[in-house]
Amino acid sequence: MSSVLDTSFISQRDREETIRTALWESFVRVEVDHHPAARDISVRMGLGSVGPMRICSARSTPVTVRRTSQLAREDEEPAVFVGLQMSGTSVVEQHGRQSLLQPENLTVYESTAPYTLHFDRALHHHFLRIPRTVLALPDRVLRDIAAVPLTSGNPVARMAFRYFADLAVSQDMLGGVYAEAIVQPSIELLRAAVTSQLGPSRTDRGALEESLGLRITQYLREHLADPALSAARIAAAHGISVRYLYTVLAQSGISLGDWIRSHRLAECRRELAGPSGQRRTIAAVARSWGFTDPTHFSKVFKRAYGISPRDWRERHRPKPSRHESVRGTRTTHKP
Repeated sequence: MSSVLDTSFISQRDREETIRTALWESFVRVEVDHHPAARDISVRMGLGSVGPMRICSARSTPVTVRRTSQLAREDEEPAVFVGLQMSGTSVVEQHGRQSLLQPENLTVYESTAPYTLHFDRALHHHFLRIPRTVLALPDRVLRDIAAVPLTSGNPVARMAFRYFADLAVSQDMLGGVYAEAIVQPSIELLRAAVTSQLGPSRTDRGALEESLGLRITQYLREHLADPALSAARIAAAHGISVRYLYTVLAQSGISLGDWIRSHRLAECRRELAGPSGQRRTIAAVARSWGFTDPTHFSKVFKRAYGISPRDWRERHRPKPSRHESVRGTRTTHKP
């Protein structure tokens, strides 16, 4: 783990606030209700990350963790949580569903809706936080699977539990040089565990296709600046044919060329209006978002926004402050 919090080294009166602060700053904003008296609180919590995934490995005296409606509404980066019950039992509640978790059970729940975790005897749990855009599962799939125990009776869930339980305590992987190499396989394994729990019905096959569409658009966003981005490359990255790629995108109402061009233009427009766009040439900004021909870029930019890139940048050039204007006036009129 990149950091460890151990309350045995913290004064009794500061333990509750220290735990709350560590969670809010490093993992998730939740309310924590400790069942023993403050002097009896004992927590050991490791915090780390693997790429975009954050990991919290915790042991604690009895506790209830609540994600309130207000905290859920304030969420700036929607996420999906994975809970791994290592020993004992706990209860998870979300979307009106309440489930008992046994050892070696895995469960999933969302940051954008209230949830409650009850640990009545003690807490021995690993938690993962994954950005919702990275997991790229449809909303209805997440709602259907939230707070459902994924047990060892599902062989894919059993494999996922063992994998993530090892990952949560792996000093070599957390923040190490190999971390980036396992991010995508980890995400795919979690997707497989969730979708296999849904079963092979026709409805769920539709959910899998919807998930593929979300994953493709997420891939497009991540590689938007690459001038070599192409249908063949996108299809190969997802193990599908180019023809099927266009079919999946069409189901989402997406024209591949138009989508890439419009999102690249939007990024150029944003950057040209900001500080970095004022310091760099227009051609450099265009190249950084995949436009290799400056003349072509200017034409499509003006066609899209009704203004040239140069005029757009000038419109957003910071105006000198009053103090700078006065100072400039004084230096040009010497006595």
